[in-house]
Amino acid sequence: MGQPELYFRQLLSGRDFAVADPLARQMVNFAYAIGDRSTGEALLVDPAYAVGELLDALAADDMRCVGVLATHYHPDHVGGEMAGWSIEGIEALLELAAVPVHLQRDEVPWVERATGVDSSHFIAHHSGDIVTVGGVEVELVHTPGHTPGSQCFLVQGHLISGDTLFLDGCGRTDLPGSDPAAMYESLTTRLARIPDDAILYPGHRYSPEPSASMGETRRNNFVLAPRSAAEWLAMFGR
Repeated sequence: MGQPELYFRQLLSGRDFAVADPLARQMVNFAYAIGDRSTGEALLVDPAYAVGELLDALAADDMRCVGVLATHYHPDHVGGEMAGWSIEGIEALLELAAVPVHLQRDEVPWVERATGVDSSHFIAHHSGDIVTVGGVEVELVHTPGHTPGSQCFLVQGHLISGDTLFLDGCGRTDLPGSDPAAMYESLTTRLARIPDDAILYPGHRYSPEPSASMGETRRNNFVLAPRSAAEWLAMFGR
């Protein structure tokens, strides 16, 4: 076996896959692939809308899916029903590839309800757990706030943040399971150790650029400006 060689792809719904899906074009979700080129093994992050196309994208790169990393339970990230739309996700993927789905343990019942997938397919994790794909290690970072079990993935200077942190703004905190105080703690404490030169890869393309350094994000993102929890909560009228 060769030395681990990071494979990393950012795929935009409505452009790189699910091109004909109007909801995918509207929601501009990012899916990601993380793997080890030396073994051909990869993990898909937040596969939704057209999972077969995501598997095909891996195959075109001589990679194969050996697992799923899910940032949180919302249907535009893992599949399910949303606002009258039925979104394909991990249920369909498991019919094509029998792989484990890695979740933060607080998110397990939420993903089970959203997707209809039995929890026997899930591996529940604590923050700081490492998921290995080939020889590449991915650290799971629990960042509650948007949802109870929201998590980010840190791999070799790449931070996939789901809906915890965008280049501009952060995930909503007025949805079921959301918590503004927990979001502040996640942004200011749990993500504080991420170095400025790490590159932030968000769960949606809400900015002209698809990624940015953490240093640039810290300088420019208004949600990181408050210097206290009271200032932060005041942004939400609390």
